[in-house]
Amino acid sequence: MADYLLIDVGNGRAKLGLASADTIHEHRDLPTAEITPETLQEAVRGWSFDRVVACSVVPRVIPSLSGAFGGSLTVLRHDTPMPIGIRYPKPESIGPDRLANAIALSAMHVTPGKPGIVLDFGTAVTFDILSEDNCYIGGVIAPGLRLMTDYLHERTALLPRVHLHEPTTAIGQSTEGAILAGAGFGYRGMIRGILDALRKELPQGDEARVVSTGGDAEWIVSGMVEIQAVDPDLTLHGLRLVGNWARI
Repeated sequence: MADYLLIDVGNGRAKLGLASADTIHEHRDLPTAEITPETLQEAVRGWSFDRVVACSVVPRVIPSLSGAFGGSLTVLRHDTPMPIGIRYPKPESIGPDRLANAIALSAMHVTPGKPGIVLDFGTAVTFDILSEDNCYIGGVIAPGLRLMTDYLHERTALLPRVHLHEPTTAIGQSTEGAILAGAGFGYRGMIRGILDALRKELPQGDEARVVSTGGDAEWIVSGMVEIQAVDPDLTLHGLRLVGNWARI
């Protein structure tokens, strides 16, 4: 039997991980729109685990999680015991996935006494900041890359929806090429600008380790020396660490 079932519910999909105290062994996923107690039970069929640790940015899913897993469930919130502090005016407003990311950043990627920054590329791109004294202190929210390009298509008469991939040139030779150039070069420019502003405000900002996660992270950050690591399971690892902390 594994120690944990980990569930990270995003706006589009829920990521599920079967994990021990030290690592994640298997992955599955489920469309968020299809989540019910029954579909959750079906999604984990064949997995055996002791506890369930979850976070959700979709509040309506919480009753389904409770219905599926009952008393074995811990849902991460701002007041859940965790191995980082929170120094933020309204901690109840922090997205639980952002807290999970900061927890994993602290334990797995940051040198003690140094700050860190997490970029999570999802429907929105979020930047979350861990202070040098190991506290969550805030961040930045900006439109996600697919949200931006889809919006161009939906709000204009002639611009197509494009399949996102690396642009070959900054000078687009077609409408699709021009959109790709804006998406690739322009979006990276936005990321660099925000990171530069954050480093200037942080004590020891030049020493902040920057880690990215999320569906589009691998492609977006390729070649960006400002970002030191890509960890696709960062949020799940944060949930794993919350489970470990509860057992101390």
